Amino acid sequence: SPCQCYLLFLQTEIECSLDCPFGCECFAVTRTVNCDSKDLPAVPQSFPGYNVTNISLSNNSHKVSRCYSVSHLHRITAMASHSFSALLNLRLLDLSGNRLVLIHPEALSIPSGPLQELNLSRSLYNSSALTDLTTALRWGGLRGLLGLDLSGNRLALLPPGMFSHLPNLQQLLLTNNSLVALYSGTFSGVNHLQVLDLTHNAFRTFNADALQELEKLGNIQILLSENPYACSCEIQNFVAWLNESRAQVDVDALRCASPTALSNARLWGLSVLAIGCVVPAQTEAAYLTLQTSYILLGLVLGFVGMVFLFVLYLNRKGMKKWIIETRDACRDMMEGYHYRYEIDSDPRLGRIAAVYRGSRMQKHAGVALSQQLPSDTCINQVPTNTHCKQVATSRPVSL
Repeated sequence: SPCQCYLLFLQTEIECSLDCPFGCECFAVTRTVNCDSKDLPAVPQSFPGYNVTNISLSNNSHKVSRCYSVSHLHRITAMASHSFSALLNLRLLDLSGNRLVLIHPEALSIPSGPLQELNLSRSLYNSSALTDLTTALRWGGLRGLLGLDLSGNRLALLPPGMFSHLPNLQQLLLTNNSLVALYSGTFSGVNHLQVLDLTHNAFRTFNADALQELEKLGNIQILLSENPYACSCEIQNFVAWLNESRAQVDVDALRCASPTALSNARLWGLSVLAIGCVVPAQTEAAYLTLQTSYILLGLVLGFVGMVFLFVLYLNRKGMKKWIIETRDACRDMMEGYHYRYEIDSDPRLGRIAAVYRGSRMQKHAGVALSQQLPSDTCINQVPTNTHCKQVATSRPVSL
C-alpha cells in the first residue's frame, strides 16, 4: 500500500542518515554516496546499508544489501586492503582528483567482483602508484569491470600485461597523459575492448610493435588525435596502417605537428613524396653504382678463395705430411715437458735423476781423460774414502 511504501522510504532514509560518512551526502533512491571536495584523508570506513529486495542491477535480480555508487573521494593518498569489500554490490567507484601514493594489492578486492566502472583520472601521484595499481588490478578480481579511466595521470608508459586481468573491459580512457610508445603485450588479454582513447599524449609515431598491438584489438574505436606527430620517413608504416586497418580511427583529426612545411597536414593519405622520403635520381644512381661495386668485389674475393682451395686440394698429400710431422714434433715436445715436470715434482725421481746425471758426467769425464792420456796409460780407481786418485804411468818396455 502507499503507506507501507512511505514508511519503508522513511526507514531507509533514517538508516542512511545514521550510517552516512561524516561530511558526505547519501542518496538512498539512487544508492549514491557523494563525498565531493570534502578533503577526506582516507577512504571512509563505514557506508550506509540496508536490505533491498527484487531490484534490477546489471540485468539481474538479487536480494542485496549496500548497493551503492561511491563517487568523488578527493585528496586521498592511500588505499588500504579491502577498502570497499563490504559493498557487495558496488558498481561505480570514482576516485578522480586524488593523490594516491600507496595502493594495497587487495584495495579493490570485493567478493564476487561487482565493480563495473572505475575512475582514477588525475589520481596517481607518481610512478610507484602506477606499479601499485597494476598489482591491484591483477589481484582485485575485477573480471566484471567494463570501464577504466586513467586519464590525466602523466603516464609515460604502460607496463606490459597491465590490463590482462580485465577480460571484459570495454572502455579504456588514457587521454591527457605523456605516453610516447606502446609495447608488445600492452593490451594482452583485453578481448572485448570497444573504445580506446589515446588522445592528447606525446606520440610522434607508432613503431611496428605498437601497430601490431593496435591491430590485435580488431574492429574497435581508437582515438589518436591531438598528438604531436612528426611527418618524417619513420611515419610511413603508421600512414600505411591508417589506410589498411580494420579499426575505426579518427583519421580526419590526425594532423602533422612537424616539420613546419607539413604543419597541420592530414596524415591519412599522406604520400611518400610529400613526406620527402623519395630518393633523388642522382643519389639513387650513386647508390646503384656503389651496390654494383660491392657485387664485383664479392665475385673477385670468391674467385680468389676458390683458387686457394683448389691449390690446397692439389697439394693435399704434402699438406697432410706436413700436418702429421708438425703434430709429432709437438707431441714429442710436450712429452719432454711432461717428463721433466714429473721428475721435478717427485723428490725420489729427482735423486735418481741426480745420480744418473752424476754417473753420466763421470763417464764423460773418464772418456775425455782417456782421450787426452797416451795409449799405454792405465787409470785405476781407488776407494771413495781415500779422497785421492793415483795415476801410474810406466815407460814402454823395449823388447
